[in-house]
Amino acid sequence: MELETAALVAPVTSLEFIQDSFLLTGEGPVLSVYTLQPHPDACASVNVLQHYRIHGIRPRPVKKHGQSSTTEPNLFDLAVVGGKAVRLVRLHLDLQDEHQLYFEVLGPLMKLQDWVLDVRWLSGDKQQLLCVAVAHSSVVLLDSVTGNALIQRSCTEGCLLYSALLLVHESWADTVIVGGTVFNQLVLWKPGGGDESSGSEQRASVERRLLGHSGVIFSITYLQEKGYLASASDDRSVRVWGVGTLGGPGGICGDMNPTCLQVLYGHHARVFSVHLSLGKVFSAGEDGACLMWDWTGGGRVVRTLKGHRAGGVRALAVSERTGDGERWVATGGADGGVRLWRVDDSEESVQEAVTEKLTDLKFPDHGLPKVVCIAAAEDENTSWSRSKIEVCTDRGVVCQYSDGKWTILWQGTAEFQSYCVMETVTVKVKDSSTKAHLCAVGNLTGSIQVFTTSHPQSGHLLTGGAGKIHSLLWHKEKEHVYLLASSAEGIVYRWCIEVTLNEDCLLVLNINPFPSFLLPACAKRWLTAAVCLQEELWVCGDRRGSLLLFQDQMNGKETEDENGLVKKGSTKVCDVILQPISYLFGVHGKQGVTSVYAYQGLLYSTGRDGCVRVFRVCATPSKKLESSVGHSVESREQLQLEVLRVQRACKGMEWLERIMILDPEIPLEDENECETEKLDKWCFRDGEQKVREARFVIVGFHAVHFVVWDPVRQERLLAVPCGGGHRSWSLWPSQTGVWPGYGALVFIKQGAVLALQPPDEALCWAGKAGRTGGLGLREGIHGKGIGCVCRLGRIEAEGGLVEREGRHWEVVVTGGEDTSLTVLAVHLVSGNIKVLSVITDHISSVRTVTAVTHPEGGSKQSLSALLVSAGGRAQIQCYRLSVVWDRQRLAPSCQVIQVAQHRLDGQWEKRRNRHKTVKMDPETRYMSMAVVDVRTDCVLLALSCSDGAVRLFSVSEVKCQIELLWETFYHQRCVLSVATCSLEDDKGNRYLLLFSAATDGKIAAWQLTEALFSSTDTTRTELVPCLDFPAHQSGINSLAVWTEKLGQEEGGCLVTVASGGDDGQLTVSTVQVQVGGGGGLSQTAPCSNQLRLHLCSQSCIPLAHAAPVTALKLLSPGLVVSTSSDQRVYLWRVDSSSISQSAALCCHVADAAGLAVWQGEDAEGSPGCELQDKKDTDMTDQTVRGEDLASTAPCERGWVLVCGQGFQLLRVRNR
Repeated sequence: MELETAALVAPVTSLEFIQDSFLLTGEGPVLSVYTLQPHPDACASVNVLQHYRIHGIRPRPVKKHGQSSTTEPNLFDLAVVGGKAVRLVRLHLDLQDEHQLYFEVLGPLMKLQDWVLDVRWLSGDKQQLLCVAVAHSSVVLLDSVTGNALIQRSCTEGCLLYSALLLVHESWADTVIVGGTVFNQLVLWKPGGGDESSGSEQRASVERRLLGHSGVIFSITYLQEKGYLASASDDRSVRVWGVGTLGGPGGICGDMNPTCLQVLYGHHARVFSVHLSLGKVFSAGEDGACLMWDWTGGGRVVRTLKGHRAGGVRALAVSERTGDGERWVATGGADGGVRLWRVDDSEESVQEAVTEKLTDLKFPDHGLPKVVCIAAAEDENTSWSRSKIEVCTDRGVVCQYSDGKWTILWQGTAEFQSYCVMETVTVKVKDSSTKAHLCAVGNLTGSIQVFTTSHPQSGHLLTGGAGKIHSLLWHKEKEHVYLLASSAEGIVYRWCIEVTLNEDCLLVLNINPFPSFLLPACAKRWLTAAVCLQEELWVCGDRRGSLLLFQDQMNGKETEDENGLVKKGSTKVCDVILQPISYLFGVHGKQGVTSVYAYQGLLYSTGRDGCVRVFRVCATPSKKLESSVGHSVESREQLQLEVLRVQRACKGMEWLERIMILDPEIPLEDENECETEKLDKWCFRDGEQKVREARFVIVGFHAVHFVVWDPVRQERLLAVPCGGGHRSWSLWPSQTGVWPGYGALVFIKQGAVLALQPPDEALCWAGKAGRTGGLGLREGIHGKGIGCVCRLGRIEAEGGLVEREGRHWEVVVTGGEDTSLTVLAVHLVSGNIKVLSVITDHISSVRTVTAVTHPEGGSKQSLSALLVSAGGRAQIQCYRLSVVWDRQRLAPSCQVIQVAQHRLDGQWEKRRNRHKTVKMDPETRYMSMAVVDVRTDCVLLALSCSDGAVRLFSVSEVKCQIELLWETFYHQRCVLSVATCSLEDDKGNRYLLLFSAATDGKIAAWQLTEALFSSTDTTRTELVPCLDFPAHQSGINSLAVWTEKLGQEEGGCLVTVASGGDDGQLTVSTVQVQVGGGGGLSQTAPCSNQLRLHLCSQSCIPLAHAAPVTALKLLSPGLVVSTSSDQRVYLWRVDSSSISQSAALCCHVADAAGLAVWQGEDAEGSPGCELQDKKDTDMTDQTVRGEDLASTAPCERGWVLVCGQGFQLLRVRNR
């Protein structure tokens, strides 16, 4: 059998631009090329360095015979380096069709005796010579054709180098090297100095020495036009040096006394990469940020580029500046992602929002400002420079800020001078292209003044009861708006307002009252948020934290005029008071709901409890009723609200205000759809999954800052020091609730109106550059290590391109040290990875994950899974995942529904007499998990715990509950792994066995029949293991169990337990199980000692791996897969008497920690892969094209997915 790579996600360690139109990336040993015009797209990939990571790509254009010097070349020779290897690859470009790109490997892998730091082509030699810098202060002259080292010259400074920069010209004698030593110094010397015939005996002396860094130096770059050198260091700094001319004819070593021109501090962690250009420095580091510095202007940060998840930026590339003064910046992250930005060298202003200087708009003495609004903030056609700021004071005065000055718009009567609330909105004038800005002001006596800001004197006075107007809300439709006023005793008054033009072209307000809403009785009984799904369905949020659903059944059904038009202003309609048909009381806590937003069939609510709740409107099946005349009448469907999942913001960010959609990938539905289709869009029936959750950012307050937070990348997109919550604010822009990547904030602080950027100033770079996160060329997965992985299943694609590209996608879930779960879809032919969803509910690292999966309705285009994850802080999370093929996006999509959660310390708080017991350790971790049994009403799970316990849980999706059934502390030390198996006797009785392994190297076997059925309170059941035997000298990290039924003469069955431990040993233990009298799980009171277990034999391979075995999985009976931190994946043939290795592979995933294996037939019939691990002889003269993905191969046996620092999907084939 053999293993080959089907997909790979690893840290991106090298990037290089070609012609501002192509980008080369190095991910593990895989070299890839992307075209950037007209839109970024992957074109071709090839494995060039076998088991080494690519750390450098050096292109050289190849001129064809007779080609003009002005013609752009379409051939590039690439020197690719990494580890101790160098390889040459030729890139073929088709300038007419950028997608017709392919790689050609020119020769065998050239292996050196030292780590390669840099490589350069010697331009003057006719033969292909490479100058290679290696880690032990040496430079090698390499013949790229034969792979032989012609000359090797060392430096008298014989210390280890962390980085090196070669400056070459035409010959070896012109070469100059700048090395970053382990002693935090930069040393400059000439390897080509002296007589070449002396060989490597002569050592070159140090010509220049640059001192100043307090940490090792990771990256060096040189700007020849200015004679400047830049270095990036472990001390979090970037230094710019004036060194003069380096290299060139004769190997010039620059100024005799080089000086440090600038020290740039701005990164919060180590700086890995630096690039120097005219007037600008680009640096990237472990903090995940790429900083653009204006170092000539005092070393200020001009722009911060963020877009990667945790783990930092490992690679940086900056293209040459084009005619428009812009250039590409590319970053490669530890999360395996590649992001692109378009930047302008003319950018000068610092854009770090937390240090942004706020502008006081000098509000005049018209009273204390209480409410601030930006007129037309939701209008996407209104620019920031044309926006107007409106403020309402405690004296009932509405002022407007425009063109740098304040003017009074409206001044209320005495009733408005002690208390007032204000809201504004922009609405389209009916039968016109113009728009009008409406303002509503409410007071203590129930009066509401509504007027247009262009004609405030011609307003309308509305009455909203006899008490205080607590809040005003606008809801915008196409050509009209709804005004909701929350008054005393929980009554919410509604009006529909249309703006028209009269004969004199003046704005006229047509106001029609609608039935009022009645909020549930509570202490804080007023409305805080509302959204209309259609004219008869409203979802609201109140100050008590409840979500309410109203259905206006009276709307439009009372009276009609002679033309058949509805008279919505009739007395009969406005006197009706509607009560909620469904509500979730206090779901957002006692601090209230702050917003409700509807987008693409789902609803999103925020509150001051620090949570975003994703929910929907569900329709229960309609029932047939008997009418008074005896006919069967179908009643209306009953609607209710259902919360799908809860998304928390960052720690300490409790006051959330709203969400904004970050990446609207699905186009909006057709606006001309009929009313029935509109209702179906928002009302879900049983078994329906029509939409997927959108990517959003969270807007709120974190301590004293106003923050826009990305919950997926766990980073701030905007932060303004405003003083914290409890203030009126307005953010521009907010068109259709989409976050464009920039914003201007206006807020009130200590009686002053402050703005992040005044409207009379032009927008900063963000207004031109788009989203903060840049353009995702390749999406990242986990920035930190992936600790566990689980396969959900396979879905088939539908669409026009699937026949050519392949139709099968594997859906997997990964959990990592970054406390997140990621749902992924892997295309089996191309190896493409799509992130379907990211779940961030865990408060500590995710260590284990499992799933119970079944197809939805038997369809191959969808599947549903009950996912359970566990990890640090003794936390368990349960979700229902529904994965379907999205025909609009031609990609898989996933909807996450949160089912239940459980924490051991939460259970301790509920116990009686808990003061008499010792509280559980809050640092308890769940180490592994296994499914014990799947039942109609629940799923039984066994978990191993770091506090020495083995615990059994019941997960009920119907009750939305996770319940602890049983626990034992038999091992008295950390339990590392658990595994289960099911046995059946001749009578059909079923028995369950649980195997647990701890850090003492022993394995215990438990019969779970009694623990499950002996009593209703199983938490007190004392259970003794049926068998306990040693298997390793130290901790056992993983178990794999399978059964084999014996013949009738022998009776019983054999259970084989394979285990891998910290000692690197693979042990196979065979246990014979004899079934005694009595029944199995079907009995309610089974007899004791039903099963008798006996250890028959043990065999082992002491050094199966060179490091601890971290994961072990069963691919098929007798075929086991193991992996370790030694980056090896082995297939083992196992039987009762022997263990033999069937296949081996050196994987490209560092710190391998988890495995997922499954059997599968050939995915497409011709399953080849462009990322194949081959011998050196196989790679010679090999050509890999982007479209050549299929090849004839033997039938596959299964799949192996290895995770750690990234993940790698492997095919298992018969030879």
